[in-house]
Amino acid sequence: MNISRRLLLINSLLLYSIFGFSQEQKIYKFSFSPGAIPDGYTQVLPTQQYYDNSIYGFDFGTKPTAIDYKTGDTLTSGFCTSRQPFYFSINLPEGNYNVKLVLGDAHGKSYTTVKAESRRLMLEKVQTDSGKFTVCNFNVNVRVPEIPGTEDRVKLNQRELNKLDWDQKLTLEFCNIRPCLCAIEITSVKDVVTVFLSGNSTVVDQDIDPWASWGQMIPNFFKQGVVIANHAESGLSLRTFIDHNRLEKVFSTMKPGDYLFIEFGHNDQKEKGSEDGAYKSYSRRMRYFIEETRKRGGIPVIVTPANRRTFDDIGIVTNSLGDYPDAARKLAAELEVPLIDLNAMTKSFYEAMGPELSQKAFVIYPANTFVGQTTTIKDNTHFNVYGAYELAKCIIEGIRQNKLPLAAYLADDLPVFDPAHPDPVDALSWPLSPVVP
Repeated sequence: MNISRRLLLINSLLLYSIFGFSQEQKIYKFSFSPGAIPDGYTQVLPTQQYYDNSIYGFDFGTKPTAIDYKTGDTLTSGFCTSRQPFYFSINLPEGNYNVKLVLGDAHGKSYTTVKAESRRLMLEKVQTDSGKFTVCNFNVNVRVPEIPGTEDRVKLNQRELNKLDWDQKLTLEFCNIRPCLCAIEITSVKDVVTVFLSGNSTVVDQDIDPWASWGQMIPNFFKQGVVIANHAESGLSLRTFIDHNRLEKVFSTMKPGDYLFIEFGHNDQKEKGSEDGAYKSYSRRMRYFIEETRKRGGIPVIVTPANRRTFDDIGIVTNSLGDYPDAARKLAAELEVPLIDLNAMTKSFYEAMGPELSQKAFVIYPANTFVGQTTTIKDNTHFNVYGAYELAKCIIEGIRQNKLPLAAYLADDLPVFDPAHPDPVDALSWPLSPVVP
């Protein structure tokens, strides 16, 4: 038994001893009041820090302030808050979980944004008036590199070794003007629909501002019943996604009725072997993704690769992806696979903004704008938070247009999105995340 699995077993036994639950139940309740707490809850004070051998606690040195008004309702009498983002982590085995939050303040307004793992947007600026409280639920995926039933594991890139997506814990980030957290309840769930994402840096959970992707924004648009498992990673092609055991990892936990979204092309076009190309290896490997997904009762969805920001002299987006979008469309038609034409939608999106304003959707910033950045960044491939948010809306619109059963789980009253009429650049409230060790 390797060290990571041994630690997971030890921590599982400690969870049992602390919470008194069987591992099968996996229900954890935390109160953040410094005073009286409800029956069945575990109290978490600001001094409870998470370390490598911890079970739960505030993480990365963050330490919110705890307040108790002694109102009589032990669930909402007390809470923790901070002017700076704070993290709470709990050691959990791989799986899908429902997270239930009680937010609010008996004597003040609250504004809370919640991100999970590596900056996945779960709740966007939840507001409560003074004396009011709200209960929010979302589903989140926790995973580890090991592949169940085998000796294999996902071959992580160096940059992933410190990311929060592949560790043996669930990490929640609470931020915005005044987050007020009264309680958390975490329950393991097995009957949710899992949407697996495969792709590259335009899909991956980017862990450092200002970079972002549509894959980490899209959880915000779903209700309970759907969980996003983002297995994308920067620099990958269809070939390397397979070679790094990521497709094997996806299939190891896929169940009938789950989805696999497939967006590749940016890195595939860099492969120059005699059998490479849009209509050769790219189409052949994507066919393999599709056929293997269907064998497991899953539902494949092809996403054409997002355009790079390349304009001609009259403000029309030029094709920087060669035949790859066309190959994806043709394969979708041949195999009768749902197609989300993100390539076409991003063309409309960029052209609607124009050559100048469209820079606001990409990682294009002057030097010293962000911590550790000493040179001007001009990246016409990767998106910032605003661009990623708009692309996530494109994906949501593609789900609707394809009439996927998944659409039944979209957030209530979600308006139709037209990429030719994008949101204002400042439409999203996105507090910056601290750079974690």
